Amino acid sequence: MKLLFASDSFKGTLSSERIIELLTESANKIFPGCETVGVPIADGGEGTVDAVISVTKGQRKSVAVHGPLMEEVTASYGVFHEDHAIIEMAAASGLPMVPGDKRNPLHTTTYGTGELIKDALDSGYRKISIAIGGSATNDGGMGAMRALGIRFLDSNGQELEGTGSDLVNVVDIDISSIHSAVSEAEFTVMCDVNNPLTGPDGATFTFGKQKGGTPEILEELEHGMKNYASVIQKKLGIDVDKIAGSGAAGGLGAALCVFLQAELKSGIETVLDLIDFDTLLEGTDLVITGEGRIDWQSAFGKVPSGIGMRCKKMNVPAVALVGGMGDGAEKIYEFGVDSMISTINGAMDIEEALERAEELYSGAADRLFRMVRVGMDIRKA
Repeated sequence: MKLLFASDSFKGTLSSERIIELLTESANKIFPGCETVGVPIADGGEGTVDAVISVTKGQRKSVAVHGPLMEEVTASYGVFHEDHAIIEMAAASGLPMVPGDKRNPLHTTTYGTGELIKDALDSGYRKISIAIGGSATNDGGMGAMRALGIRFLDSNGQELEGTGSDLVNVVDIDISSIHSAVSEAEFTVMCDVNNPLTGPDGATFTFGKQKGGTPEILEELEHGMKNYASVIQKKLGIDVDKIAGSGAAGGLGAALCVFLQAELKSGIETVLDLIDFDTLLEGTDLVITGEGRIDWQSAFGKVPSGIGMRCKKMNVPAVALVGGMGDGAEKIYEFGVDSMISTINGAMDIEEALERAEELYSGAADRLFRMVRVGMDIRKA
């Protein structure tokens, strides 16, 4: 019997790596001598770089860059397979990097993310994947593009810094000095939202509040974002609002598509492709996936649905071992996951569940494998 363990982490309690260890212990207890393979998985959010380089035997590369407020910071990205780089924009431009009392998307920039991309290009990497969740920014990606040599100019021909407050002042875009290696590279953007750049469902009004935007700030940013979109259309002939996902990460999605010709792709699908997950499924009898809490949202771009659909395609059964189940959790059955088991084994509050996470997970893993064994016995009878 070959078992493949491919679970997301349980945020704040169990890492993907620890989950693999616990599953391996339980599997060998119930099925001595079974073959087990474990791969850490993420869906394009936090932990994506670590998951990919763990499976591909890659490494991290540290770089001195600028944070969301142009402070000097050290960030890192992953490199593997000689020509691949994987970047989490949150490492250089993430919301947790900005203190609560300084959160104002008028003042933040993606410049540091651009510096990570530039370093990857300078280092010879030509297949670059960028996870764009968790941003502190609403600059339309101007900061990142500025780090790559693009100049955003005001009415006096002066170069703008590339913060949210500069959006309204853009009147021209000079792409003549864009990094020379951009044309040689393939960019994939891990994005699981379809929001346009502007409008009520756009970058500003959908995501700006959580980044510190007051109603007045959001109105100013939206006015600026509309101006930015207009200049892009006049200068480059591209209607960015017709690009699904252009509003992701405060408009960074738009900039990556327009200026780098990036392809927007599901985060989990990108990760599974990068680690060659379909090959791992060959000869596998059962896959165990999971996440900390499964509900109706898990069917849309999350680890269990991504894993489940790959398993369904390869006709490999998959089950989910999860921390908790919320409304609509059963929807996951439509996405290749055949059953699910919760770690919770009795009435308890969330604090107790978190404190006992490892113990509860081990117990649930034992129950799961015992049920598998019952199923095998029934089949033999």
